Amino acid sequence: LSGNNFSVFGNYDKTYVMYHGTTSSSAQSILKSGFKQSSGGMLGRGVYLSRDLEKASRYPIDLDEHLRVVIKVKVRVGKVKAIDCQNHPLQKTWHDKGYDTAWVPPNCGMVKSGLEENCVWDPERIKIIDTIKPKPFSSPAT
Repeated sequence: LSGNNFSVFGNYDKTYVMYHGTTSSSAQSILKSGFKQSSGGMLGRGVYLSRDLEKASRYPIDLDEHLRVVIKVKVRVGKVKAIDCQNHPLQKTWHDKGYDTAWVPPNCGMVKSGLEENCVWDPERIKIIDTIKPKPFSSPAT
């Protein structure tokens, strides 16, 4: 592993600190019962996270910033598949091919903001550390 890149080969025991942006009420539910897979999204089913606090701080997009909460977590990423272009053949089927996490690298053209995104299939791979205030950001792009 070097810099911001995930190791997509070899060591599947890596853990990373990541962030999940949500509402106060959803944060309380997550703290009580743990994360649950979303029904879908850009990468299909899973729990959407980012190692970039700024990215997580933008969610939910349609909610006032002062009502947002960010959950800080530690994730055992397992086997990671980089989804680095629009219409990637494994964009929504990465888990069916044996991957535990899908990773959208920064500045690859998949998200407007250019910030990285991750989708973790199994919520059991995620350990909650804390809730924190969102990091202020300057651009409305997601």
